[in-house]
Amino acid sequence: MDNGDAPAYGKLTAREKRDLQKSQLRPLANRRPELYEEDEFTSDEYERMLELYNGTLASIEEGEIVKAHVLEIRENLVVLDIGFKSEGTIPLEEFKDMPDLKAGDEVEVLLEHLEDQEGSVVLSKKKADFMRVWERIRVAYESDQPVEGTLVKKIKGGVVVDLMGVDAFLPGSQIALRRVPNIDELLGQKYEFKIIKLNKRRRNIVVSRRVILETERAGKREKLMKELAKDQVRKGVVKNITDFGAFIDLGGVDGLLHITDMSWGRISHPSEMVQIGMELEIKVLDIDWERERISLGLKQLQSYPWKDVAAKYPVGTRVSGKVVSITNYGAFIELEPGIEGLVHISEMSWTRNVRHPSKIVSIGEAIEAVVLKVDETEEKISLGMKQTEQDPWVILPLKYPVGTRINGKVRNLTSFGAFVEIEPGIDGLIHISDMSWTKRVQHPSEVVKKGDAVDVVILNIDSENKRISLGLKQAEEDPWLRIGETYPVGTELPGKVVRLMDKGVVVDLGNDIEGFVPVSQLNPEGTVTNPADFTYEAMNFVMRVLEVDPIHRRIVLAVTSIPEEQPPKPAEPSKVHSSEDELGL
Repeated sequence: MDNGDAPAYGKLTAREKRDLQKSQLRPLANRRPELYEEDEFTSDEYERMLELYNGTLASIEEGEIVKAHVLEIRENLVVLDIGFKSEGTIPLEEFKDMPDLKAGDEVEVLLEHLEDQEGSVVLSKKKADFMRVWERIRVAYESDQPVEGTLVKKIKGGVVVDLMGVDAFLPGSQIALRRVPNIDELLGQKYEFKIIKLNKRRRNIVVSRRVILETERAGKREKLMKELAKDQVRKGVVKNITDFGAFIDLGGVDGLLHITDMSWGRISHPSEMVQIGMELEIKVLDIDWERERISLGLKQLQSYPWKDVAAKYPVGTRVSGKVVSITNYGAFIELEPGIEGLVHISEMSWTRNVRHPSKIVSIGEAIEAVVLKVDETEEKISLGMKQTEQDPWVILPLKYPVGTRINGKVRNLTSFGAFVEIEPGIDGLIHISDMSWTKRVQHPSEVVKKGDAVDVVILNIDSENKRISLGLKQAEEDPWLRIGETYPVGTELPGKVVRLMDKGVVVDLGNDIEGFVPVSQLNPEGTVTNPADFTYEAMNFVMRVLEVDPIHRRIVLAVTSIPEEQPPKPAEPSKVHSSEDELGL
């Protein structure tokens, strides 16, 4: 080699020198000096150049972490020099933890391969970071030491945790001691974890926070077992809320504050009293270490509201309260927190027939009532709503003396009479026997109908039993007072059979007047022994009055003739009544 052709290294940049050395010196490294021509170069020159080349190729092995210099930063690549014959490139995204990266910076990367198919060095910063962290993770795993990590992303079955820049998996069952209702709220939080599974080949790291919490709880529980005692008052933090109560963290052990022990008053849900994270002062009611159950109370720190309640609410006191519950038999009224009284359905109205309390009151309604009875032992107070008003039944006898004639509306019919409304909420009964002076009424519907306006007379008022007896027939003059004048003995008149008796038949004479024909007077010959053999209902007769008895209210008749034209005989035989007493005869 002619010295004049030797490269002018002093005028080249470092990169150009390196490129020139790699291209010119490497082929010489495999040539033996004795094979060269004498005029090419001397042995000393060969040794010098070989030394220079070997310095360029420092001892590097695949799979090692090496230092590299940043040569250039492109749009999405970083070009790096590790002192080898060619550069390597790494995607820029692997340097997201180095936002200030620039040319000339020194970084550590993993040498994956000295050459790829194109002769380039294969490098990875991400894998270098992983290998550096992995060693620390391995040491922590083998020594059972906790490591700090950040919850970064929710995935199926658990959460991804950033563990010193490496992704680890936190199963959902290992997040906390109990199921976490909303994992999203934990994202971004830093916690300590125990590594419970490690697989370098698969890069699989499984961590647990629950293991650390259980260890902490065990230590706190042991300490708390020595300190905690029944009837003790302690502070705790609301950890969870359910429909039946709230779990309170006492400092390593949870206790249950049941909904019934939250307040002396009535509450629908624990959230009305407590919220998660709230600090409370509570009382220890019971401890069962074997079952790990601690019962807590909040209301027990307040004074017992039923103490001396009889003196506070004496019988006859007028009180006000809010309707907090409605049942089939009444409504519960809250007089103050922890003190409730019952208004029985029978104590809601003097006059209305209340079928259900909800027809009178509603939840949350403010009402006034009167204390009827107090039982401190059973924690019961009986209240009356109707007692806040005057009992109308007390003044009814004065308002409606016996004999008073009034007009009312028929509200209901029964088999024994008709109920007539005297005034709103107050009904009187017209018994079936007080509907007609002359007619034997079988059913009230024969005389009145529901909704009819009728004139009635007050017969009796029983204020104690809340009953009023009314008379419909008494609103008219008794026709029997002049019945003898209307139907003198010997008078002949037509009539129609309305009922068959075993001793005769009852006939309708018109004007609601009925008479009786004995069986012996059914025909002139007197040969009839059974009325059903001779006559039937609706059959017409011509009769003569034999007797008029106004006192016993009866007219006795005898058949004198039977008209030829008669209504058809019914297919079914007429019913024969067994006794004249049914007719009042």
